[in-house]
This record gives sequence, structure tokens and C-alpha cells, in this order.
Amino acid sequence: MASTANVDVSVEAPGTLQRRMTVRVPSDEIEREIDARLKNMRKTARLKGFRPGKVPARVVRKRFGGQVRSEVLSDVIRTSFSRAIDQERLNPAGSPAIEPLTSQDDHFSYRAIFEVYPEIELKGVEGLAVKRPEVAIEDSDIDAMIDKLRAGLATWEAVERAAAPGDRVTVDFTGKIGKEAFEGGEGKDVPIVLGSGQVIHDFDKALKGVRSGDEKRARVKFPKDYPVEELAGRKAVFEIAVHRVEEQVLPEVDDEFLTNFGIEDGDIEQLRSQVLDNMQRELDERLRSHANTNVLEAFLDANEIEVPNALTEQEIDFLQAEAMRRLGADDPEQAPARELFADAAARRVKISLLVQEFIARQGLELDRSRVEERLDTLTAPYENPHEAAQLYRSNRELMAQVESAVVQDQVVELLTERARVTGKKMTFDEFMGTAEAAESG
Repeated sequence: MASTANVDVSVEAPGTLQRRMTVRVPSDEIEREIDARLKNMRKTARLKGFRPGKVPARVVRKRFGGQVRSEVLSDVIRTSFSRAIDQERLNPAGSPAIEPLTSQDDHFSYRAIFEVYPEIELKGVEGLAVKRPEVAIEDSDIDAMIDKLRAGLATWEAVERAAAPGDRVTVDFTGKIGKEAFEGGEGKDVPIVLGSGQVIHDFDKALKGVRSGDEKRARVKFPKDYPVEELAGRKAVFEIAVHRVEEQVLPEVDDEFLTNFGIEDGDIEQLRSQVLDNMQRELDERLRSHANTNVLEAFLDANEIEVPNALTEQEIDFLQAEAMRRLGADDPEQAPARELFADAAARRVKISLLVQEFIARQGLELDRSRVEERLDTLTAPYENPHEAAQLYRSNRELMAQVESAVVQDQVVELLTERARVTGKKMTFDEFMGTAEAAESG
């Protein structure tokens, strides 16, 4: 390909990050390249009626000239654009939109429209205000976790008394809004654990105090934020028939119970130790995630920057694809609306750009020993941690995620060292509940 050394470039800035660049390339460079390629084609061209290598130049030009010109112009645009952005010291964010212009005899011209990365002047590196939870796992927290394990192996026993929170009530129901039935408003033999949040508040409240064999009518109002738009904020009437009321029976913490968790010698302290290890591992991971979020959010608040739309759109693509993966959806028409991800995508891009700038200015390098520590943490819950770690190492995409998380941890630690950190004591339940709400929100 010709060098496209003699390009003429002019750049306009219609927006903060948008650039409109016009590039002019001498036509004689393009024609020389077309002639050179057609000449090479003569050596190998196979056309009916001609021996290989003997096809006349005019026939080759007539047969292949349009295709070769198109290929050369495509190459000219690619190479001249690269040379032009180097010459103008521009850093494009995303691919350019190319508009061929009416060319003169002596020049081929096109316009490239693209965005550039913002110039970032880091602020708030010193003295960020950060709140850090201080959480310790108490014996009562371990007791509560063992009760949850017991609940996972619980049985249900029918009772004749009135239903109370924690009981399981099995019902038939039919709901109407006005005189009209609605989708999802009917159920048969539906088990509902009272107070579990399984059904909306008014329906749950109507079941408190019922007995086996009862029939009742319940007036229910759907919450304004109910996910089914046609029902949100509306009032309905349900006819309810109660089949059973059952109470939960928790298993005793005996040898049989302990065996379910791989403890054969009946040592309850061994179970408590296992539970504590798992709780501590989860707590440490949540604290790490919480610290990252808090510090990076504070860093962003101190450095509000404009981001290229191209990068935001790419991040929306990623978040939308992740949402579809979690939903198990393949049909693009089932994809959640792109605008739902716009704010989160823009925020993620801003934080990413700030982190990259901070890394560059600090000369920060990936700590390989911490990558190994992170792998140990990630694979500890597996039955064979060594084998799981090998699977990670053999997958470049997974390892890139691990390395990215480690670098981010390093950035957060450096920022935290310079921050004004305020501790806030929290119980295990308080903190884990807050963390779960933040993740789901």
C-alpha cells in the first residue's frame, strides 16, 4: 500500500469530545497503487480465452478495476486516518463514521467524525471522605446461621391452631379487579410461608389467623411499584380457600444433622468452625466490594467528567447482554430497554477512565502475588480448589477479570491510604443486609 505520506488534515471540534476531521490524499498516490495492484493481478489472472499471465492490461482493468479501486480507497482511508490522528495527536474513542466527499482531480477527500477520550485532571486524590463499616462475627451470628441450616432441612407439620408468621399456609385463590379476572390472579394448592415476602403485604396479612378449612374474602391493593404494570396500584378482591396450616419443625443439632455437613464424629464445634470460616469469607468479600464501591464513588464525585457516547453505548451493550444472560433469554426482543442501563453504564465508564488515569499517573503495576491470593479466595468453596484454580488459569477471559479486580483493589487501597476514613460499627446482619440491598438495587 502507498505510504499516504502527503495527507492534508483539518480538524473541527463541534462538541467537547466530538471531532470532525477532513482528510485529503493526493490522487496520484491512489492511482499509482491501483496501477501496481492491477499489474500484479495480470500475473495470476485467469480469464476465459487467455493464457495465465497473458491477459491484456486493458482487459484486467476493465474486469477488475472497480473492485481494486474500492479496495485501495478502503486501505487509503484506514492508513491515512491512522496517520492523521497520530499527526494531530488525537485519541479516538470508538470507530469513526466516514463520509466520502466530492473529490477534485488532484485529491481524494473524506470526513471522519468521531469522539476522543476526555483530558482528565485528577482531583480528590487526597482526602476523600470515606465511611468504612466495622463488622465482627459474634457467637449469636453463628447460632443464627446454624438455625438457617436447620431451616434448610426442616419439615412441616399440620396444626389446628390459627396461622402465625413463619407458618406455611396452603390455599386456593381467585382474584378479580372489579368483575374481571386477571392473569396470575388464580392459584391451586399454593404454599405460602407467612411473613417471608413471598406474596404482597395485603395478601400475606389476610392469611394471618386463618385455620385449615377456612374460606375468606380479602381486599388487596397492589403496590405502586408492582412489577406487572397493569396491576400496579390497583385494588383487587380475592376469594381464598385454606387447605392446610403447617408449622415448621427444625431438626435437632444431633449426629444425623452433623453428618449432612460432613462431620462424622458428632463434634458441634467443628460445625461452628466451618460456619465461621464460610461467614468470614463471605464477609471479607462483601467488605472488599463495599470498600471498592464507596471509595470509587467518592473518587467519581470529586472528578465529574464527560464521557464519549461511544463508550457508554458499548457499556450498555454489555449490561444488557448480562441482564439477558441472567434471565436466560436469547430473543433480542426480550432484552430489557437500553435506557434502563444508561445511568449505570455512564457511571461505570467514568469510573473506569478515572481508574485508568490514576494507574497511569501512579505507574501502578499488577501485583501477581495478590492475583494468586485472589484465586485462592475464589476457589476455596470448591470441592477441589486446586483443580478450580487451574480452570481459571486456562481461561484468559476469567483471568483478565481476576487481574482487573486485583488492580482495582490496589487502586482502592492507595486512595484509602490518603482518604479521611470514618469507621461505622455494624452488626453482621445489618451489614450483610445493606450489602445485599445495594447489590440488588
